[in-house]
Amino acid sequence: MNPSPITPAELAGHVGTELGVSSWIVVDQDRIDEFAHCTLDNQWIHVDVERAQRERPGVGTVAHGYLTLSLLAPMGFEVLSQRLAVKEAVNYGLDKLRFVSFVRAGSRVRGRIKLLAVEDKGNGRYLMTTENTVEIEGGDKPALVAVALAYLM
Repeated sequence: MNPSPITPAELAGHVGTELGVSSWIVVDQDRIDEFAHCTLDNQWIHVDVERAQRERPGVGTVAHGYLTLSLLAPMGFEVLSQRLAVKEAVNYGLDKLRFVSFVRAGSRVRGRIKLLAVEDKGNGRYLMTTENTVEIEGGDKPALVAVALAYLM
């Protein structure tokens, strides 16, 4: 059973709590190749499967850190659209980002979102700060941890 949606004004009472966990997303070689194409980042550790298998046995190709970071958008949308009663949420940036562990091609990742702070900015606007941890299925360490900011209206 999903709890009832939280309004921005009610968020202060939820600081320090987990807002939710997203569904798993597969980071397969096709996704990695598409990202490489779009960003012009064709470093061999991402796109050269044969070389990666030869030079990185047991690891293979890995996702770009920024590919993993870009998945915060769909993960956040999934979690926050279910938990928050807002008309609009706008990305305001990151305060801190650490790439902790690489994501091997074929892995599944998901986002865990914790509310760190909320600030009433007036005129129906609230600045929300969240800790976003991207977990790798079966991994000991997360792929990344990012402190993200978003304006809620």
